Order: sequence, then structure tokens, then C-alpha cells
Amino acid sequence: MADLTASGFSACPACDAAPLAQRLADRAEVAQGTVILSLPTAHCATCITDVETALTAHPGVRNARVNLTLRRVTVDAPGLAADDLIPVLARVGYEAHELDPDALSATTADRQGRDLLMRIGVSGFAMMNIMILSVAVWSGAESATRDLFHWISGAIALPTVFFAGQPFFRSAWAAIRVGRLGMDVPISLALILASAISVYETMESGHHAYFDAAAMLCFFLLIGRYLDHRTRAIARSAAAELTALEVPRAALLVDGAEQTVPVASLRPGDLIRVRPGARIPADGEIVEGRSEIDRALLTGETLPVLAQPGQRLSAGEVNLTGPLTLRVTAAGRDSSLARLTALVEAAEAARGRYTSLAERASRLYSPSVHLMALCSFAGWMWVTGDLRLAVNIAAAVLIVTCPCALGLAVPAVATAASGRLFRRGLLIKDGTALERLAEVDTVVFDKTGTLTLGRPTLVSDDPLPADLRPVARALAQASAHPLSVALAAALTDEPAELSEVTEHPGFGVSARWGGRPVRLGRADWLGVSDHEDRPTSATWLAVEGQAPVRLEFTDELRPGAADCVARLRKAGLRVLLISGDRPAAVADLAARLGIDDHRAAVDPKGKEAMVADLAAQGAHVLMVGDGLNDTAALARAHASISPASALDAARVASDMVLTGSDLVPVAEAVALARLATRRIRQNFAISIAYNIVAVPLAVVGMVTPLIAALAMSLSSITVTLNALRLRD
Repeated sequence: MADLTASGFSACPACDAAPLAQRLADRAEVAQGTVILSLPTAHCATCITDVETALTAHPGVRNARVNLTLRRVTVDAPGLAADDLIPVLARVGYEAHELDPDALSATTADRQGRDLLMRIGVSGFAMMNIMILSVAVWSGAESATRDLFHWISGAIALPTVFFAGQPFFRSAWAAIRVGRLGMDVPISLALILASAISVYETMESGHHAYFDAAAMLCFFLLIGRYLDHRTRAIARSAAAELTALEVPRAALLVDGAEQTVPVASLRPGDLIRVRPGARIPADGEIVEGRSEIDRALLTGETLPVLAQPGQRLSAGEVNLTGPLTLRVTAAGRDSSLARLTALVEAAEAARGRYTSLAERASRLYSPSVHLMALCSFAGWMWVTGDLRLAVNIAAAVLIVTCPCALGLAVPAVATAASGRLFRRGLLIKDGTALERLAEVDTVVFDKTGTLTLGRPTLVSDDPLPADLRPVARALAQASAHPLSVALAAALTDEPAELSEVTEHPGFGVSARWGGRPVRLGRADWLGVSDHEDRPTSATWLAVEGQAPVRLEFTDELRPGAADCVARLRKAGLRVLLISGDRPAAVADLAARLGIDDHRAAVDPKGKEAMVADLAAQGAHVLMVGDGLNDTAALARAHASISPASALDAARVASDMVLTGSDLVPVAEAVALARLATRRIRQNFAISIAYNIVAVPLAVVGMVTPLIAALAMSLSSITVTLNALRLRD
């Protein structure tokens, strides 16, 4: 226990959040040699492929992962700086900037949203005015009157399309300039073609011009882009939620006086003051003050916890009631909050089977779109000789086949699911864990520290005579043994005055009370017989001249353990309990939780062998454990979860970490993983069905560019809204 205490472990899961994040992040090499760049123009699956391909091809870059939700890329490039990588992305047409923490704030997202809304307003206003002018043409205006209205419509529409279509034009030009085809290229071509053919019709005094359609096309494309922007903001990731907990400034104590300084300037050993209601700006140890701490956003714990001198706090927690003075242990990018954020981002950016499938399809789709549009143009031109009709059909094909929905099918679901699980207190370390969790049909639990808290509690103090209660408490307070600590906490009597108090390690405590010898400890040390097959642990109190008293203790169930097991069984999963504890204790716990299949006295190799044997029988095993003896089984299982209070080795070996003490999120994670898989398949089905219906209709000339824009936007929004159904 001394080694664990020195490492920062405690009985409180929330107290272990800081060392958990630090050790896991260190092993994942998240901070060391990592460059994070913002990608303000990235918006689709093709962007992911282009950015990652360009960066990984650059010398010195070991890995690159784009998080489309946060519009940034994390690059593992030891020895390289942002200035070395930004030109690489510029050469493939992407604007990039070294990440500023402000870039993750709601301010930047709001600014992008306001820009889109402004362009929507301009295009919508122009569209309505052009449609009013078009009424006269539709009503039968001829020759000079019709031409005049067409020219007025063009004077309104052309500047509008040029201004409002900037998001599409800039992205398309950046792609073409470096010789690639992004998703905005066909959209931009469609806008240009619709405008150009309208100018041509007007110059030739044609009966039809499509300035109203061009403005309307731009209007609806912008609405689709804005709705995509908003749904992404709603489904913001767990990483974004963690980032929102960061505090920019802290009150540094210098010679007793407070100075407001940036958090990044804090160094280990600095003293900071945290006032009631403020968020903890850095990891630290309480030096002075007592208060209550709200850890709900970090650990899912709903009740505040007591904070007092000597206790460690983590950045992002909230000080509720009293002023605290902290000695900083880590701040800025070294804080547990920053490392935890980086860990979540790495998981969100990981590639699962469905993600890779969607990206491969999107990558092949862009050239196919342009080839299909060209063939449609050539075919209609050859059959009809009508340039206007051929151009309109080609424009419709370009728009309707944009694979935005396919690109959003997986990331939208993964982001919504990981965010929901994080809010419930379950951190996903591995991006493929959600897919594997959905395949689980068998759940194996460890006992001590997993289904139970590993914290003994007194079953009843009734066996203690009233006159011996003060003696028992005094003896218990003299020992650091877990059973003695539990006994001292359970008794409220004023402790008796003892003399010659001596602790005998491994046996118990002896003393003299009123001249009589008294002892608290093991049965064999006291010379009494005990029953080893009982499910409870026990300590004995012996007072000279009186019969020894047996005090029973049981291991406290982890909150939500019974509910978790019940939900898993109801979902049709097989639940097993495998423990190294005594058979009686394991059987008792299994009976209390309704677990029929349980094994006791199993060593670490035996646990791993049992998990491997289940896998050999075709089972997909979820292992939930916390001890060093569970590490091999956690690594062997199809998916694995460990509590935040687990040993470091167990947490590193697991795919997910339970940051709170409640076990219910384990059952919720299995249910949500299955639901997320269904949502991904539904999104693929929506994307495929949309293309099966829309593409042939566009090719045969039954879809105008305007209807194509509506259909394309509707498909993307449908996919995103379907993913958002995963949220609470």
C-alpha cells in the first residue's frame, strides 16, 4: 500500500483521475513530439484522406489523425514543428494553423456559424427578389420586357452567387490548384454552370433564364452546410467537453499577495488560491483550507466530496464552499485534464472497420462523380444537341452525387456515442472499442475492486456489549489494518483510555484497560476457533474475564453493481464472476447479484485461460477487472473495462476506463455500442438508398440542379440527425 500511496492512488476513484490521465497519456505518447493543427476548411471524409495522406508522406511524420468534429489534425512528428507541417498542407490546398486554445472555444464555432447565416440571408433575400421578377416572365412577358427582367435578375444573382458561394468556391479552388477533386468542386461547378447558362440565355434573348434557380441553389446549399455545422456543434465530442473545463488564468500567491497569471505560466511548487465557485486551474495538493469539490463533469459523481489539506485535486474540478490554497503539481499541457483530453482525442480519431470503409468509398467517389457528370453531358449533347439541357443535367449530377452523407455516416455516430458515454463516466481509450463492444455476448467480472469497492464495512455492531464498545473503538483506532479502520469508522462511542497499546503486524492490537489485558485481531492469535467457510471476514475482540466477540465485515458493493448485472442479463448476455477470493465469499456475492456462473480461487493465469477458453468456444468476451491479476485477462478479452481505481497496469491494458464509482455505465455502454452499430448501418443504408434513387433520376434528366441541392442537403442532414438520436 505504501507504493500505491506514493504513486497517488487512493480509495476514491475520482482522486485517481489525475495519475490515470498522466500515465495513460505517457504510454500513448500523446504529448511528446505531437503537433496539433487546426483545419478551418476541412469538412468531409475526402478532406480526412487528403490531409492524412499528405502528412504521413512527409519525412519525420510517424502518424497523423484528423478529428473532423473538432476540425484539427494531431500529428506524431518528433523533431518537427507546426511551421514545418503547415506548408505541407498548403501544397495540397488546406489552410492550417498551429492550434490556439481559443480555436476550440465556442467563440470560433459561433463566428463560423454567423458567417454562414449572413451568406444565407444574402442569398435568401436575393432569391426572393429574383423570384418576384420571374413572376412577370412566367406570366407571359415577351421580347424586350422579358430580356429586361432577365438582365435585372442577373444583376442581382451574379454578385449574390459570387459572395454567398465563397465557402464552396474557396474550398474548390484550393483543391483544383493542387490537382485534387474535393466534394466542393462539383458543387462549385454546378453553381458556375447554372449562372453561365443563364447569362447565355439572356444574351441570346432566350425564353428561359435560371438566375432564380442559381440563387436558390446557393441558398439551399448554404442551409445544408449550416445545418451540418450546427449538428456537429450539438454532437460535440467528449474532447471538446473536456477542453471547455480548462481555466485560462489562476490566482498565483507571491509573498502572500495574489497575482492573476496565465495558467500556462504556472510551475510545479507554485501556490495558487482557488475561491468558492471557481474551477480548479491546475493539478495540485491542498495546503490550506477545507471545502467541497464538484467532480461531476470529470467523473460522473453526482455528490460533492470533502476536500481538506493533503488531498490532491485535478484541473477542471469545481470548488464549491470554501477558499483553498493549492501547491501546483502540474499545469497547462502537463495537467491531468489536458492529458485526458489528448487521450480522448486519440480515441476519437482512431479508425474502425466502418470508418475505413466509409473513407475508402468517399475517396473513390469524387473522380466517379466527375466522370458520371461528363458522360451525362456528352450523352445528352449527342442525343439532343441542346447545350442548355446537357449542362443542366451535368450540373444536377454533380450536385446530387456529392458523397457528404457517406462521409458523415460513421464520424457523426462515433462522436455522439463517445460524448454520451463520457458524460456517463466511461472514457473510451481505443477508437475501435465501440465496434468490438457491440459484438460482446459474454461479460466476465472480477470481484474485489470491481463488483465491490474493496472496502470492508461492519455488518452489525450488535454482538458488542455496550461496555466494550469504547474499548473496541480505542483498539481499532490504534491500527491501520482495513478491518480496524472500518470498525473505528462504524463505532461512534467515545474511545476508552488504554495503556500499553501495541500493534502486532499481521496479528492485531493489544493493550491494557483498567488493568485488564485486551486484544483485537485474528482468531488464531486470540486462541479461538473460527469458521473459514463463512462468506464474511472477521476480527475478534478479547477482554480478560469475558467471552471473545466476533465482529463480521462484508465487502461493500460498488454502486450500481446489482443494476448493472441485471441489465446485462436482461439484454441476453452471459455473466460470469471469476475471482481469486475464497469460495464462500465469491458464492455469497454471486448470490447477492444473481450471477449463476462463478469461479473462486482463480489465479491470474487461470483467469486468462478461462477468457481464452471462452473465446475459443466462439464467445466475444467483455472483461471488467481492476487488479494486477486481471491484466492478462483484460488484454486477452475481445473488449475490456477497468475502473479508475484500478491498478495502473490494468487501466493501460483495458479499452475503456470507468471514471466514476457507479458500475451502471458498463451495461449502458454495451447497449449504446449495439445501438451505435445499428445507427451506422442505418446511415450507410440511407446513403446507398439515396444514391440508388437520386443518381439515375439525375442522369435521365428528371432532377434539376435546385432539386439536386435539396436532395443532397437533405441526405446529409438525415444522416447527422440519425446519429444525434444517440444523445441523451
